[in-house]
Amino acid sequence: MDKFKEKTLETEKIFSGKVVNLQVDKVLLPDGNTATRELIKHPGAVAVIALNNDHKIVFVKQYRKPCERSLVEIPAGKLEPGEDPVQAAKRELEEETGYQAKELEYVTSFYSSPGFADELLHIYLATDIEKATHPLQGDADEFIEILELTLQQAKQYVAQQKICDAKTNYAVLYMELAEMRKSL
Repeated sequence: MDKFKEKTLETEKIFSGKVVNLQVDKVLLPDGNTATRELIKHPGAVAVIALNNDHKIVFVKQYRKPCERSLVEIPAGKLEPGEDPVQAAKRELEEETGYQAKELEYVTSFYSSPGFADELLHIYLATDIEKATHPLQGDADEFIEILELTLQQAKQYVAQQKICDAKTNYAVLYMELAEMRKSL
């Protein structure tokens, strides 16, 4: 049993949207006191580290309103209700980049911001990709530019803070460690 577990005493639902739900929970703390927790409930998401035939990593550049700027990221998107993460990763890769992945290798899963959100992000590696003849259409409100960068270019983007989100920084680090393992 987790000695730090907080027991939920009551939940107030504040907002239900198409991407997230917001609730405020009153919780019983391990020491017997109570506290309030503001929570974002999220269905989960997937992200893909996609390598093209030139061993370049495929990125997307898009405007992110919460940050008030365009970010360079690996392709990603939320899970639909009941959707298998592998299928979601294939779908998001095709919708956002026009690439299809024949196979995906699971890399890891992590909580993106566990202090206030329950979003669990699943990361996959796609190494055998090809342009789709008739790619799936992306969301009508997404405006995306495709970038294909070498690992060295991606590391420069990290240093310049053109890449500055957690999942994409993780992807660049993952690829750098993979390159180091190859040279051993």
